[in-house]
Amino acid sequence: MKNKIIQFIRGSFLLSKDSSKNWSLILFFSFLSLLMINSSHSVDKKIHEIARINESVKSLRSEFVDTRTILIRYKMESTVSKKINEMGISSSTEPPIKIIVNK
Repeated sequence: MKNKIIQFIRGSFLLSKDSSKNWSLILFFSFLSLLMINSSHSVDKKIHEIARINESVKSLRSEFVDTRTILIRYKMESTVSKKINEMGISSSTEPPIKIIVNK
């Protein structure tokens, strides 16, 4: 057991006669680790992109709510009547008359 540990530390398993299978295994694991690292970086980029888009959505939603509130204020009857009075137009005191057209 002690002898195998010393051989492993010295790296003799990489220099022996049948070391080609060891090297192929090492290269395979190296490739898998590089693939895993690349995948991890790709996921991190996507997470940052999602966070940025979520912030943009929150900003646009608050802008929408603000704009809708302003529109509701402009559509109120009191606001419309104030604007009409400023233009010199007053609302009618008489109710509307229904006009009937006979053919």
